[in-house]
Amino acid sequence: MKTSHDIGVRTASAWYRQPVLWLGAFIFSASLAGCAWLIVVSVRYADTPLTTSSHAVFGVPVASHSAPPPSTAPPSRKP
Repeated sequence: MKTSHDIGVRTASAWYRQPVLWLGAFIFSASLAGCAWLIVVSVRYADTPLTTSSHAVFGVPVASHSAPPPSTAPPSRKP
């Protein structure tokens, strides 16, 4: 690749002259600002529990499955 010593050629190909990079930076900063705005707005509203007659919401159980309670006795040592 040939390098040019002409200052006009070097400044025309500089990164800040590329509109795609500015567009990408704008979209990235707008998406970050949108995420921060959604977090700030969502703090205002409480997460109310759903009142369902069944024990599943969208097929997902509301409570954990029944499991045996943990033992309160110390574990026995086997030789």
